[in-house]
Amino acid sequence: MKNRLRELRAARRWSQADLADRCGVSRQAINAIETGKYDPSLPLAFTLAQVFGMTIEEIFLP
Repeated sequence: MKNRLRELRAARRWSQADLADRCGVSRQAINAIETGKYDPSLPLAFTLAQVFGMTIEEIFLP
């Protein structure tokens, strides 16, 4: 599944570690999601959407 995490994170000048702290996950998890090696759980997808003030559909693309 494709996503816009890297783009959204960069626009806010957050590191992967910054985003990970806001979401309560490891930096490695954020990296794996950004590179498409891992699809987040539904609760994590909701958390990411909340952190960015967006809907899940605006972040994750089928």
